[in-house]
Amino acid sequence: MITFTPLSGAARSSRTTPLAYLLQVDDVRILLDCGSPDWAPEGASAQDTSEKVAYFWEEYCEALRQCAPTIDLVLLSHGDLAHCGLYPYAYSRWGLKAPAYTTLPVQAMGRIAVKEDVEGIRDEEDVGDSDQVKPDNEGTESPENASNPSPPQDSTCGKYVATHAEVQDAFDFISTLRYSQPTHLQGKCQGLTITPFNAGHTLGGTIWKIRSPSSGTILYAVNINHMRERHLDGTVLMRQAAGGVFEPLARPDLLITDADRASVTTSRRKDRDAALIDTITATLSSRSSLLLPCDSSSRVLELLVLLDQHWNYSRLRYPICFLSRNGREMLTFVRSMMEWLGGTVSKEDVGEDGTGNNRRDYNKRKRDDDGDEDALGALALRFKHLEFFPNPQTLLQIYSSKDPKLILAVPASLSHGPSRNLFSDFAAVPDNVVLLTGRSEEGTLGRVLFDEWNDRQRLDDKWDKGKIGSNIMMDGVLRLRMNHKVPLQGAELEAHLQKERSIKEKEAAHQAVLARNQRMLEADEDESDSDSDSDAEEEDEVQQALDGDLMDEDTEGVSPNPNPVSKTRKAEKELDGADWGIDGDENLTKQLLSFDIYLKGNVSKATSFFKSAGQTQRFRMFPYVEKKRRVDEYGETIDVGMWLRKGKVLEEDAESDELKDYRRRKEEEEEAKKAIREPPSKFVSSEIEVQMACRLLFVDMEGLNDGRAVKTIVPQINPRKMVNNCTCPPKCYDALIESCANIRAMTKDIFAPCVGECIQIGQQTNSFSISISDELLTSMKMSRFEDNEISYVTGRVVSHANSTIPILEPISALPVDDDLETQPKILTQRILGSRPKITLPHSTMIGELKLTALKSRLAAIGVQAELIGEGVLICGAGARRNAPSDTLEESVAVRKTARGKVELEGNVSDVYYLVRKEIYNLHALVAA
Repeated sequence: MITFTPLSGAARSSRTTPLAYLLQVDDVRILLDCGSPDWAPEGASAQDTSEKVAYFWEEYCEALRQCAPTIDLVLLSHGDLAHCGLYPYAYSRWGLKAPAYTTLPVQAMGRIAVKEDVEGIRDEEDVGDSDQVKPDNEGTESPENASNPSPPQDSTCGKYVATHAEVQDAFDFISTLRYSQPTHLQGKCQGLTITPFNAGHTLGGTIWKIRSPSSGTILYAVNINHMRERHLDGTVLMRQAAGGVFEPLARPDLLITDADRASVTTSRRKDRDAALIDTITATLSSRSSLLLPCDSSSRVLELLVLLDQHWNYSRLRYPICFLSRNGREMLTFVRSMMEWLGGTVSKEDVGEDGTGNNRRDYNKRKRDDDGDEDALGALALRFKHLEFFPNPQTLLQIYSSKDPKLILAVPASLSHGPSRNLFSDFAAVPDNVVLLTGRSEEGTLGRVLFDEWNDRQRLDDKWDKGKIGSNIMMDGVLRLRMNHKVPLQGAELEAHLQKERSIKEKEAAHQAVLARNQRMLEADEDESDSDSDSDAEEEDEVQQALDGDLMDEDTEGVSPNPNPVSKTRKAEKELDGADWGIDGDENLTKQLLSFDIYLKGNVSKATSFFKSAGQTQRFRMFPYVEKKRRVDEYGETIDVGMWLRKGKVLEEDAESDELKDYRRRKEEEEEAKKAIREPPSKFVSSEIEVQMACRLLFVDMEGLNDGRAVKTIVPQINPRKMVNNCTCPPKCYDALIESCANIRAMTKDIFAPCVGECIQIGQQTNSFSISISDELLTSMKMSRFEDNEISYVTGRVVSHANSTIPILEPISALPVDDDLETQPKILTQRILGSRPKITLPHSTMIGELKLTALKSRLAAIGVQAELIGEGVLICGAGARRNAPSDTLEESVAVRKTARGKVELEGNVSDVYYLVRKEIYNLHALVAA
């Protein structure tokens, strides 16, 4: 039985993002996508910070938090925030540790998208979690607590934003697959097979095919695009050459898809590209600038390829500025995944003139290894006119606000980050153009601007009518809340520094007390303790020597090591090597002893094997510790750690100067990164009023199927039982239902659950496992159907004492019961010359006949065939025009009368047997 529960992005809802669905197949719970909402919608900031704001995503996040520990499998379909934005947070803090699968580009692009989002949010506001970077003083916990840190707590402000380290760890945990690579799962998911297929829309976008032995085939296809783009091929779901659905994805038992654009008619790609390019060229020619909000990883690639082609063709000199912290990293990942790209980009991946000599190819490959943008393997992704800027301040240092330029800024929703900061100044300049390429999420500034543009269009020019609208002149005043992080100054800075100093002094005093107490305890130990050191300590010393730890001790300062015992013993071992030129006794005395006079109190009792009349007391008198060497039955033991350190020193002396310089530079870079510390700062929020004077235009570049494509593809997939439509507003859902109702062969079981509504699909089935005996296995005739092998068997299930799994054995191999032989046979009355009735076994053919496939197979063996009418294929002489009447007897007609029934009509001839043979070959024949 299949159970489906939308956590977010359900049908009949105005909010179509984020996407997260809980699919339960028998006992396996699968999480399909784990998207995040926009954490900074308009009107979400409370005027009074003491009041907790109730966000619309609380219900979704609470549901995901409750079910995260019980999830058995996670499947991610696209690398944007709407599909994988909340996965790092759920993985790190909510216990979503189930195996996760996706494609390599989705893993890379999703990592960049989430990093860009969390860095932008954390740079502008306090998200209220307890795992942020703490002052250096907060390290007073005991060594036991330090080794087992407590898990980070949830956010207190209602915004579940992960940290940079959590994002890295979560996406490193994901397993990557290739397209059409079936993966047989193990553990609790044993029996399930998952296979990713190309979905289009984004780089590495995936349609998931899930096969279960008890529930059949499940197809999860959301946000697909069948049209070929500049950097991507269309989805594999539709085969343009074959004129139908991709065979492995046809007729699933359950189809999970979206109908967000079922009522939308998209304009032609040629018109959209022309409107975008003409607007950009006209604006730049008039010495004005354009702001194009975009995402950080997925759909921005299509824009960059389009702009680069136009800049090269028109020889424009205006700069293209990309404001993103991770823009360079994103393009580096894309250049390393050229095999995943399609469209025109894959065909441009050749030499400049298409011939390219060997020397030039070698140089380009060398530059490719060095990360050069002008490298072989990335010729279509060089983007010579593209410049990267981490923030708007850096952009204004290079280009004046009056210089004409095209600015691509993240995020596309204008809710925070560079795009929002630029918009506040950009929109007040006349003749500047804000160019929207997506509708953004409900409640964001991007959606507010889109609704304003769409409302001011004529009825026939609205965005969902298949026409390109016109730009509008913005007017009026727009109130925006701006969040910033500003450095502390004046009295605030001095108070912060004073607080840090007092905390550090208190911590240093605490550590000094702990170290002194530990040294006093060490001084009271028996001298024989130094004779026998544990093997574990020796292994630790060797391991640290291998790791390059020279164990330099600072005898004057306070040791930061939380375990002074181990540190002291390491120092004692290190001093055993007399050839290092260190006065071992003096240094050891300074470390172990904190006194140098006679002490009366705190004595220790001396023990011996023989009993004595009185107890002997030993007082602390002379600060001297005898240095002893460890010996065994072969003599003095070898200090392995000392020899390893010496060998490391000799290896470093033998290194070349270039290698030494390289290591020195690496160490300097690492030290510089550690030395960079952000100055003390605070978060401030302010309300500003923007006098709108710019122009606004929307061009649909989302790269998704429109209503016509959805209404064509879904009936051709023809799911066997039911279709579950998610992420669709009521108008779109009703449009798809009406379209499917007009198709007679289309299933009528179409579900549209709301958020949190659990629906059951199918019936509860019980599956059992048996083992087939070797004798029966050798007599079976297997027929292959798709990914399975099928055979007809007759046997008896037998249980053995030495096996927990029952065995299926042939009937003839079973022992005959002696009691049955001794019983008298009952004579039944028979009629002379008659035989008892026996039910004849019949063969079973598994599969679905497609007349187009049969026609192509017959053409390959020289039998002509033509389709006439609906569901009738004429084969042989009848398919030829002007055929002689005497040859018409060799014609054969193949009809599909009903679902699962095929009729073959014709005279007995060679053509008849050829056609029948090919029909059998298109099915899996299970012989009785």
